[in-house]
Amino acid sequence: MTNNNIKELQNIYKTIEKDTTARIDQFKSILENYTEDQIFAELCFCLFTPQSKAVSCWSSIERLVAKDLLLNGTAPEIINEIKGVRFHNNKTGYLLEVRERYLNGDLKGLKNFLTAAKPFELREWLFTNIKGYGIKEASHFLRNAGLGDELAILDRHILKNLVIFGVIEEIPKALNKKVYYDIEKKMKTFSKKIKIPMDHLDLLFWYKEAGEIFK
Repeated sequence: MTNNNIKELQNIYKTIEKDTTARIDQFKSILENYTEDQIFAELCFCLFTPQSKAVSCWSSIERLVAKDLLLNGTAPEIINEIKGVRFHNNKTGYLLEVRERYLNGDLKGLKNFLTAAKPFELREWLFTNIKGYGIKEASHFLRNAGLGDELAILDRHILKNLVIFGVIEEIPKALNKKVYYDIEKKMKTFSKKIKIPMDHLDLLFWYKEAGEIFK
């Protein structure tokens, strides 16, 4: 990594800083402005994203919501609507399981749940207790719910760029808890060094790879 590389990254950030800030502000307004069902949709979106394109996953969520299937659809109905989502049978099963817990169990009252503990504690609970969630998916959901200031979403875009900028030597073959947290710590240090907030850096790397600021 050279100073020129960092300067180039910072210059890219300057061009999208306003839009990035607007997106982060939108995330931070969710707990106040979204309904419980809208927050649940975000939780389900992050169930769909592993090994699938985020844009396709969100389009699938929007179709399910529009057709009143996210909360009321049967497995065949849901499977028919989640286009571009890999392992759709398994992920439909995860959705149905977490939906039951949202409607009738320990996830009823998502807003209270998300304000009852600190983000790191919430993340630990999410990836330990929700089938289909790993650390990355839990971090992603919490970021989208406005609680991810210090959480890294270590998808392939982020890991690739962390290698490019010398934060890590190589993309790990497996992201167990210890490895994930170690890389997250290094990303946080890099974020402070280049003076780009952690949650902004995630969107910046995404923009650098995909050409858009998404979620």
